[in-house]
Amino acid sequence: MPRAALSHRDCPKEHALSRKHRPETDIVHLGRRPQDQGGAVNPPVYHASTILFPTLDALEAAQKPSADPHRVTYGRRGTPTSFVLSDAIAALEGAAGCVLTPSGLSAVGVALLGLLSAGDHLLMVDTAYGPTRTICNGILKRLGIETTYYDPLAGAGIAGLIRPNTRVIFLESPGSLTFEVQDVPAIVAAAKAADRGIVTVIDNTWASPHFFKPILLGVDVSVQAATKYIVGHSDALLGTIAANAATFPKVAKAAGDLGIWTGPDDMYLAQRGLRTLAVRLDRHQETGLALARYLQARPEVRRVLHPALPDDPGHALWRRDFTGASGLFGAVLHPVPREKLAAFLDGLEFFGMGWSWGGYESLCVPQHPEGVRTARPWTEEGPLLRFHAGLEAIEDLIADLDAGFARMAAA
Repeated sequence: MPRAALSHRDCPKEHALSRKHRPETDIVHLGRRPQDQGGAVNPPVYHASTILFPTLDALEAAQKPSADPHRVTYGRRGTPTSFVLSDAIAALEGAAGCVLTPSGLSAVGVALLGLLSAGDHLLMVDTAYGPTRTICNGILKRLGIETTYYDPLAGAGIAGLIRPNTRVIFLESPGSLTFEVQDVPAIVAAAKAADRGIVTVIDNTWASPHFFKPILLGVDVSVQAATKYIVGHSDALLGTIAANAATFPKVAKAAGDLGIWTGPDDMYLAQRGLRTLAVRLDRHQETGLALARYLQARPEVRRVLHPALPDDPGHALWRRDFTGASGLFGAVLHPVPREKLAAFLDGLEFFGMGWSWGGYESLCVPQHPEGVRTARPWTEEGPLLRFHAGLEAIEDLIADLDAGFARMAAA
């Protein structure tokens, strides 16, 4: 396991993260208030829209600003169901607050819309999640917001891309599909040195706040597709936006103004999944590394893309900033005809072919970054496969892949 540059005990005083307990313990207990629900361990699911008030004074008071973050005034402004999850995520991220959204993509969109205005300039990492690019090239462009895609390995060199109207720098580390690790502290330092109020935003889905805490490294906003590791069971969609004290009001207002909310059942599934995040991620990490090493030894594989491997180009940065690795990684095969690739994939027993990841089941899907990259083009000739290591026995997964490579050879 790597040694973290910062731990949960380094969190500033204004953050709610525990200094007394290990992160695994915090994951189990943060946000829970059994005393508020008759001693029940898990919070009830509140299906609520209208909230009734006993008097005119109480009704009018509910329309005024309040310092109480748990005040219930209307269904989409928060209920006890949402407070449990948002409080826990904020604490784990080391954030001042957390907004819940219906999906990871909506979390990205709300964060960007809350921080950018017409005429602004956005620096977006070239290895970002594909639908994030769609937001930039569609909605943001129509609103008069310009996006420049930058090399994920720019590091401190990103200072040369900052313009007078640059308002947001967006990171994702490791990068989607190809797993480049960014020098997050160097990019944050460049943003702050520009002294223009630039906000840094990162997609923290790959590691989750259990294995990476970007806000402790100076990032302003951390978004997640909680659909993945927080939910953990491939049965609910959810996004989270955690932000520091200076930035949280902006993203919270954007979510409120847009009426962004998610259903209480999905919130409940997410907070239930959260309680086993640490033990699941440990298993995902162990199995993912075992699969990565297995694939490195296969003659059909040209290279494996996994930042926790010592020979990965991003390993030093990963080891410095992260405390662990998830089960998501890539492998580039030597060039093969499509029919051979299909023979490998179509007969897999335990590796499903489907979008998303982070659930208990293993996945394997081909990816095509060559069609979208601009600042750091993808030039590999062989197929790129993205693997998600699930919770199955490693022996069965390896046997499944062995059989797949045998089918590939015979096709």
